[in-house]
Amino acid sequence: MSEAAKTLDGWYCLHDFRSMDWHAFKQLSSDERQLAITEFQQVFSKWNQVADSGEGSHAIYNILGQKADIMFMVLRPTMDELLHIETEINKTTLSQYLIPTYSYVSVVELSNYLSEEDGDPYQNPHVRARLYPALPKSQYVCFYPMDKKREGEDNWYMLPSAARKEMMYSHGKIGRTYAGKVKQIITGSVGFDDYEWGVTLFSEDVLQFKKLIYEMRFDEVSARYGVFGSFFVGTILKEDAFSKYLYV
Repeated sequence: MSEAAKTLDGWYCLHDFRSMDWHAFKQLSSDERQLAITEFQQVFSKWNQVADSGEGSHAIYNILGQKADIMFMVLRPTMDELLHIETEINKTTLSQYLIPTYSYVSVVELSNYLSEEDGDPYQNPHVRARLYPALPKSQYVCFYPMDKKREGEDNWYMLPSAARKEMMYSHGKIGRTYAGKVKQIITGSVGFDDYEWGVTLFSEDVLQFKKLIYEMRFDEVSARYGVFGSFFVGTILKEDAFSKYLYV
């Protein structure tokens, strides 16, 4: 049996995708629509209090294409809190017009492939900042789930630990060339969802997503062992922008 990679685990993460039923929403009177928006703003207020206390983070995005219209990305210390948030959204009046299209459940993850340090890593400020991040307010977001291949000779999990570590180091060097252009949050989802990881990228330049992912496709980790799910791309919707987005 190959040695399993050790992971550090941080906040739990929910990517919640919804499509807006604009036809039904426009059937409401302007007062009814405003009440639904105001009610949802109260949910935002609770999320903001949590973020201000440093006990979680959240962001809302307008997704381009037909897969979804809205993505809520929420980080919390426990999965129970994410379940409460999802239920709270579903109880709002607005949820009658926000149709679920996709979701992803995971936990912020760092592996031991790239570095090993002495001492308790959970007390390292740099590590803690990566495990318990405040979501960037970058203009653009890209999310996709992925697996490592387990087929015949191309079985990532049958490789010796040293070989995996060497390849991941090479893979990581590509990502580091995009420092300052793209920020990345990796979340682990083994046992939580259909794929093994979720990757969320943030940037002020949407084209950097294509450049980074394309370049990484030529690296052996992706070229030989990477299996990718659907890609979602969009722009951030800050609280006031989300309210304006709902005006019809």
